[in-house]
Amino acid sequence: MKKVLLVAVMALGISQVNAQNYKNALGVVVDLGDGETLVGPQFKHSFDGKNAGNVQVMFGDHITVLGADYTYNQPISGTNGLGWYVGVGPQLSFVDYGNNYNGDKTFFAIRPQAGLEYKIPGAPLALHFDWKPWWNLTNDSNFEAGRFSLGFKFTFN
Repeated sequence: MKKVLLVAVMALGISQVNAQNYKNALGVVVDLGDGETLVGPQFKHSFDGKNAGNVQVMFGDHITVLGADYTYNQPISGTNGLGWYVGVGPQLSFVDYGNNYNGDKTFFAIRPQAGLEYKIPGAPLALHFDWKPWWNLTNDSNFEAGRFSLGFKFTFN
């Protein structure tokens, strides 16, 4: 009887771990903070449960942003579906200044990030919140520390 109970507990533990992991996610990301708020679609792919890639296209007033990120992900022990991540990635911003003297410009930035993600147990939904500063390396380089992102994703394998 003890062996059957042990096997059942181990199987339940394995199913809980698997319920928290997912291979792919598609959703909406909101990038906000100092400056303009940007919104757009986001896709996340987990390579092995710890390493993931994200791509996003965000839109704002006269701006389109393309970004890609690598993140290292870990669950938080003792929680059901909550994890932390850190990462970094490049970003291109295309700004249309219209008839202004600046004209159109393209900006290249590096975006480090640190955040939390919650995969809702038993549902194909995940949410994230992160600190994602914007380090522009071109056109009068600047660093914006007050940037964050929120994400709402549908998860699938």
